Amino acid sequence: MKRIKSISQIFFVLIFSTSCSNSVIKELPLINSDENIKENPNIEKKRMEIKFSCGEDGISKYLDDGWIILKEDSQEKICTWQSVPATKDCDMEKDKGCKITKPDKIGEEKIYLLEK
Repeated sequence: MKRIKSISQIFFVLIFSTSCSNSVIKELPLINSDENIKENPNIEKKRMEIKFSCGEDGISKYLDDGWIILKEDSQEKICTWQSVPATKDCDMEKDKGCKITKPDKIGEEKIYLLEK
């Protein structure tokens, strides 16, 4: 009976001693990972899409701020609309159903994909 008690005590001592050494080993990489973060900072690039339409152009402000154009695209866009009467007899103020809206000025919309 004494042998079983002594064997069980030795067994528990071994379990506790091995569990403590494992936790110390697990803590070491955490300390090293903090040093690695300081040595190798993660530089995250920022991307942004901006649009200028109907003769507006403010891209130079972004270029002066350090942004780089990755992609430039342009497409046709209606800048202003005009309401006209559908017939000669139409009074647009009294009869809203006879009013037709059509494009007045057509311009260009520029889309820029920027990265910093």
